[in-house]
Amino acid sequence: MTVFLVGAGPGDPGLITVRGAELLSRAEVVVFDRLASPQLLDLAPAGAERVNVGKAPGRVEMDQDGINAVLVDRGTRGLAVVRLKGGDPFVFGRGGEEAEALRASGVDFEIVPGITSAIAAPAYAGIPVTHRGLSTHVTVVTGHEDPAKGRTDVDWEALARAGGTLVILMGAGRITVIAQRLIDGGRPADTPVAAVRNGTRPDQHTVRTTLAALAAADVVIQPPSAIVVGPVAALEFGWFESRPLFGRRIVVTRAREQASDLRTRLEELGAEVIELPSIEIAPLEFAVPDLDGYSWLVFTSANGVHHFFERALDAKGLDARALAGLRVAAIGPGTAAALAGHGLRADLLPERFVAESLLEAFPTPTAPGERVLLARAEAARDVLPEGLGAVGYAVDVLAVYRTETATPSPAALDQVRAGAVDAITFTSSSTVTNFVDLVGPLPGPGPGAAIVSIGPITSATAAELGLTVTTEADPHTIDALVDALLATLT
Repeated sequence: MTVFLVGAGPGDPGLITVRGAELLSRAEVVVFDRLASPQLLDLAPAGAERVNVGKAPGRVEMDQDGINAVLVDRGTRGLAVVRLKGGDPFVFGRGGEEAEALRASGVDFEIVPGITSAIAAPAYAGIPVTHRGLSTHVTVVTGHEDPAKGRTDVDWEALARAGGTLVILMGAGRITVIAQRLIDGGRPADTPVAAVRNGTRPDQHTVRTTLAALAAADVVIQPPSAIVVGPVAALEFGWFESRPLFGRRIVVTRAREQASDLRTRLEELGAEVIELPSIEIAPLEFAVPDLDGYSWLVFTSANGVHHFFERALDAKGLDARALAGLRVAAIGPGTAAALAGHGLRADLLPERFVAESLLEAFPTPTAPGERVLLARAEAARDVLPEGLGAVGYAVDVLAVYRTETATPSPAALDQVRAGAVDAITFTSSSTVTNFVDLVGPLPGPGPGAAIVSIGPITSATAAELGLTVTTEADPHTIDALVDALLATLT
């Protein structure tokens, strides 16, 4: 089996290559460092071994010899190994040393290039490393050489004379000395400098200064930073840090399998999304009654649609044609969209996306005892079955799934409990109830996190549990929830 040395990119998980993502999806072992996005680990199978070999200033999970030994060991066992490295494996990533160790041990390997922070971090700060009329070439250099060498191989004075754009990686700790040596070598003291910390990540921060200010230690540069030196550092085609929700931390409490759309929307607007799923969706075993006896089939959520079709139709090799003659009602556009995905158009969609509105929109029965099949969660409000029964329908409730309390990551829980978030979103009453069970009481009145609810039923549950809802989506959709967050946080 091959060991794959995969470049993870500089932080934004969207910058992984297609090849890298495909290899992660079938990895048996993932050996990762701290600069690889944690989200990328979710691409690997749940049962894959995950080995943290991260290094940080003053802290090393595993030294390079240990990392090499892990790769050789797993490789010689015939396992599918992905060595996930921040940036590019061969740009100050010590990928050459790992390849050397694998070759010496007779283990096959493959290099999957990644996007280096030397290019990506400046780009996310709106700085082109080459620009017509300003810079025709770029030099990438490390500011942190191997101390075991006992010498320096970087001729900073020569680099100063070379001109063009200089990108310094791992140089924050020595930048005062480096800046002075560049000035001594002939770079003008007023040469623009931009230091991009945590480039491409939600907490990216750009400091703009000059060589003179750095040499005088008037400006502090914190690691990890890509430091751009040259006229292009004065350019600012900003886009990443200017997005409306940039720098905001927003908690998504939806079930993990439902969170991706909301997460994507928020991240595109610049937010750092903290997934704290308070519920899990568990399918139920159920038997579908003879559908010929029903006039209406009612769904109150996209989950109900998916699990009904999966268990009642897909598993039997049937499709939407099995529902011929039935009229179908959906409680909201998300549910209607799920039906459309299975080839069905909702015959009834209320103006407001709550059970009460669906009840108001329902036609009177054509005959006493006209039958309705309601596919829903195991535990749900009885507004619909009781209301339809009161006007003459015979309602059968078919429980197709249940919501259970999830187990979110301890780190996410700590952030929320510490108040280190800007907003918390709730998309159902069950997300509120389970969130409170998991997190406990939030900080009291004051500049705490905004609570954004998808609708009145969810808001009412939050109020009952002592949470003050800041704003409510109108209409009660994910799109409107995002709009409500924008209105609250910008």
